[in-house]
Amino acid sequence: MSIKNRLKPNLNTFFTQQLMLWDNQENNRKMPWKGEKDPYKIWLSEVILQQTRVEQGLDYYNKFIETFPTIGLLANAKDESVFKLWEGLGYYSRCRNLLFTARYIAFELGGQFPNNYDAILNLKGVGPYTAAAISSFAYEQPYAVVDGNVYRVIARYFGIEKPTDTNEGKELFAALANKLLDKTQPGKYNQAIMDFGATICKPALPLCNSCVLARNCAAKINSQVNQLPIKTKTISRKKRWIYYMVFHYKGSIGIKQRMQKDIWQGLNEFYAIESSAGLTWNIETVNDWLQNQMGISKANVSKISTVRTQQLTHQQITSQFIHIQLNQSPKSLQGLIWINEKELKQFAFPRIITAYMETFNT
Repeated sequence: MSIKNRLKPNLNTFFTQQLMLWDNQENNRKMPWKGEKDPYKIWLSEVILQQTRVEQGLDYYNKFIETFPTIGLLANAKDESVFKLWEGLGYYSRCRNLLFTARYIAFELGGQFPNNYDAILNLKGVGPYTAAAISSFAYEQPYAVVDGNVYRVIARYFGIEKPTDTNEGKELFAALANKLLDKTQPGKYNQAIMDFGATICKPALPLCNSCVLARNCAAKINSQVNQLPIKTKTISRKKRWIYYMVFHYKGSIGIKQRMQKDIWQGLNEFYAIESSAGLTWNIETVNDWLQNQMGISKANVSKISTVRTQQLTHQQITSQFIHIQLNQSPKSLQGLIWINEKELKQFAFPRIITAYMETFNT
């Protein structure tokens, strides 16, 4: 289904309503800045979390708030004391911008944090994402945040294959994010979609079986969950980990054609999970994945292969094959083509798969 055909008001409404319902009834992710209305504290949390994992940034945020509870105290602090507090976070240009902007607000704006999106965006070190976060969280202004979590949730739900790190992709996602935004409570909505991406629609091994959006999710319907979103830098990455789930059902095996502009375009493969780092698979983790992502509770993990590596011209591919015998109708795998196992060799596959297939009987 084309992107255009999926961008219908009813799909948009379903998305926003279900997301807000999930936030009200199920979202229990706790962050010290959630619900915060002080623009200084929101800004500080966003600066710290740029290029920093939440787990690492939490302690730094708490120390900064304890040491500099107001923007005036931060502005009047000595550079060395602020940099000492920042020590270990890296990307020190963030800290320099933090000090510059704090002093600009304290000394040039009379200590009053700007209260609209455009003025916030003009602050040094503040980009569209941070400006949207501050203006929506602090002032309930209707600007959608677009970060990695938002890209992932939207790309999967609408089945968007446009790379998120291209200008065209960024414009598409930003426009759609603003269409989906609950303009009556933008701050709550923005926090909800980020929390949803962090806890349910996760990068690796998302919890599709617990997802309130699943029945309308294009990636779920078309078995693309682990292929979206697409980034050009992922395609050009030198080391890639691809795990193949080889589903067997009543003498058939599920395969899928690779359509994205990437290696092996047009060739077939088994259900693929690509990760930015190696994953550890055993019977327990496979069963957890089947339950949480696919909603399959009855299956037999018949074989987990050894790890295999193939060196392409500019990339190293590490793969592993997990064979799963299904004993129920695979409704959650409707995006796959089911072919007789004896006919498998009639289809074109990448060499890393054909080399593996030579080692087992089909």
